[in-house]
Amino acid sequence: MRRQQLILGLSQVGLLAAAATACLIVSGPDQWRSPQLAALLLAITLVSDLLAVQTSTLRLSGSFLAIVLAMALLGPAPAALIGVISVSVDAVRLRPPWLELLNNLATYTTFPLVGGLVVAVVAGPSKLSIDSAEFMLLVFGVFLATNVLNFVMVAGFTCLMQRESLAEKFRTMFLPVLASEIFTALLAVAVLSVYASVGLGALVLLTLVLLTFQYLVRELLTSQARAEQLRQRGMQLASLHMGVLAAMLRTLSLRDRMTARHSAAVARYASEIASAIGLSTAEQELVHTAGLLHDIGKFVFPDSILSGHSKLSDEEYEIVKRHPSEGASVVRGVDGYGQVADIILCHHERMDGRGYPRGIPGEQIPMASRMISIADTYDVMTARDSYKEPVSSEEAIAELRRVSGTQLDGELVEVFVGLLESRGLVFRHGDDADFEAELGLEKRMREYVEPSFAPEPLPTPQPEPVAVLAA
Repeated sequence: MRRQQLILGLSQVGLLAAAATACLIVSGPDQWRSPQLAALLLAITLVSDLLAVQTSTLRLSGSFLAIVLAMALLGPAPAALIGVISVSVDAVRLRPPWLELLNNLATYTTFPLVGGLVVAVVAGPSKLSIDSAEFMLLVFGVFLATNVLNFVMVAGFTCLMQRESLAEKFRTMFLPVLASEIFTALLAVAVLSVYASVGLGALVLLTLVLLTFQYLVRELLTSQARAEQLRQRGMQLASLHMGVLAAMLRTLSLRDRMTARHSAAVARYASEIASAIGLSTAEQELVHTAGLLHDIGKFVFPDSILSGHSKLSDEEYEIVKRHPSEGASVVRGVDGYGQVADIILCHHERMDGRGYPRGIPGEQIPMASRMISIADTYDVMTARDSYKEPVSSEEAIAELRRVSGTQLDGELVEVFVGLLESRGLVFRHGDDADFEAELGLEKRMREYVEPSFAPEPLPTPQPEPVAVLAA
């Protein structure tokens, strides 16, 4: 590996020396006739690199455009000097590995030299004017040709280091941004046209406009990246919180199997009511989630209440009445689950206003809470309970109708009864499959959490993408 690096390094030094020598040979007084223009193009290159934004496929910068203008307006030697200074300043800031630095120096000396020579050879004998259509077409072609040369030199070096296919790099890295390169070439021609018509002053003004545009694009992309990071972090945090709630449900199942399965049954019954009255899929999911978590506050119960079979004392009943508030408080700590917390808080309110914890009546109770209240009441009556013997579905339906309008929402009661009678809706408390099916919430949470926290593969070093101005 070290031998390969040494060979590549020596080849880059040789190429750099050859290109530098050629620049000295072809350099002439006419190429340095406009130091103001050379200084302006160098400033554009350096500031553009300073404001550059690296995306997944390209580097947003005006430096390549400025170097091409230097090829066309000054000549190969000044263009190569601007390229070398640009790479050197970048090296001070970014401190690339020495082999990469050598490759960049060789590349940014060679392609400006080649492009400048092509312009000189083609335009010189025919004495093309810089405002002619032929000269504009020549610069357009040189821009694209040197762009390809730039990519091949950088990517080819990387492919030799990593033993990868240059053709594959070209297909996956260069071709996707070809439209952007063509647009930037047209922009270079437009800048050249303005300079030819108006002079250096207009070029300065246009430069300020282009750099301002690049700066605004950079800030926009940076803010979007930060917003996306915040969104992902928020999702991860919420997913972690929900993972804790799922773990609490699992723990509650171990501590009190009956209560956990009761929660799963309530989730199924309540979401079926939501579906039957035509609520959206998102609203059904909200009801289902609230049903799963409606008794999460029972963690405050002592074992004497959770596993007791005797009638509750007044003191124990006061503890029981705390569980909607306790559960809502826990769930409200999860970003985006405020609605779920509101539903949990109100699932023991009554239509006549005699429920708890707030004693609110009728329509003031969230509809989802009213659905959960019906499902809760039915499952308590029909499943094995800590203080009641189960009754038949028919007896439970009769009781639902008896308290309809006072304790429960009468219209929703009839919807639920219709589901029981027409579809044979049932939850099998003793069947682990039914419980796991309703606890599918945990699977959805894992889908959020696991991709976010899976270790990322180590990035494969990539060649520096071609520098272009954001279009």
